[in-house]
Amino acid sequence: MTKKRDQSAVEALEAASRDAKDQHYTLRLYVAGLTPRSQEAIRTITAICEEQLEGRCDLEVIDIYQHPVLAKGEQIIAAPTLIKKLPLPLRKIIGNMADKEKVLLGLDLRSK
Repeated sequence: MTKKRDQSAVEALEAASRDAKDQHYTLRLYVAGLTPRSQEAIRTITAICEEQLEGRCDLEVIDIYQHPVLAKGEQIIAAPTLIKKLPLPLRKIIGNMADKEKVLLGLDLRSK
C-alpha cells in the first residue's frame, strides 16, 4: 500500500512540474533606491525571468523611496523583497537575492 502511495505522489509531483512550465508568473520586486544590494536583486530576478520564465513573467520593480504607499499596502518591512503573486501560493522572499538557487526554490522553480 505504501509503495502505491509513493508512486502516486511521484506521479502527482511530475504532473505539477509539467504544469508549472506553462504557468505565467507575476512578480513584484521592492527595492530601496539604487544600492548595490538593490541592483544585485534586480539583476538576479531579471536573469531568472529571462532564463527560467522566458515569455511567462511580468516583473514590476518598485522603489520604496519613490512609492512608499505601495510598500505600505504590501506590508513591506525590508528591502529587497520579492513577491510572487501568481501562480499561487503567494510567496515573499526577503533579503539578499544573491543566491539564485535559493530564489529559484522560493519561486517553486526548483525542487528541494
